[in-house]
Amino acid sequence: MTGRSWPGDLRAAAADVAGIGAGMFLLGTSFGLLVVGSGLAWWWAPIFSGVVFAGSMEFLLVALAVAGTALAAVAVTTLLVNGRHVFYGLSFPLHRIPGRLGRAYAVFALIDEAYALATTRPDTVLSGRRILWSQVLLQVCWISGSTLGALTGDTFALRVPALDFVFTALFVVLATEAVVAGREAIGPLLAVAGALVARLVAPDEMLLVAMGLFVAVLLVRYRRTRRESADA
Repeated sequence: MTGRSWPGDLRAAAADVAGIGAGMFLLGTSFGLLVVGSGLAWWWAPIFSGVVFAGSMEFLLVALAVAGTALAAVAVTTLLVNGRHVFYGLSFPLHRIPGRLGRAYAVFALIDEAYALATTRPDTVLSGRRILWSQVLLQVCWISGSTLGALTGDTFALRVPALDFVFTALFVVLATEAVVAGREAIGPLLAVAGALVARLVAPDEMLLVAMGLFVAVLLVRYRRTRRESADA
């Protein structure tokens, strides 16, 4: 934990989120456009973004809501799409978050981008308040983008093509920065290998299978490293 004040943590979080927040805002506008394009009222966009706040699941949830899908089917779909968050919890620094309310929000707002920011910053500069501010700012970017997209409608969509590629490019940048900062490429290569295996054996549940394989390989690698260190 650092000695920085709340305003200092807010400024640090704003610097962390600056580039990612812009991407979230743009993709949020596409979500707002999807909401009104599906025949829902514009105010559903900020409601989904504020209450659900789950990125890709929000896009899918709109289609499920319009189709009148049963709640049980929605629950199973949500589990399959967001099951990766179980693995996020293994390394997310929740113990740094102050207070029960703060930890509850941190769990609620644990999206991919928040996880990437919290796990690629040095422990010496990463305070719990900085993590919380990052998550709050990311959600503000998402809600404001989705609201703007819903209010402006189809006109705005014509000016910003290929919004669906924003997050793909964003994660490529985050992964590249993590490799450069850690100076270690074995982890990413193992992740790619896991994804390829999952794509072949379970294409319908590729994400969950890939992350399960990746975690299993990391655990084996960790035990092997500890054993070699003990024998040295």
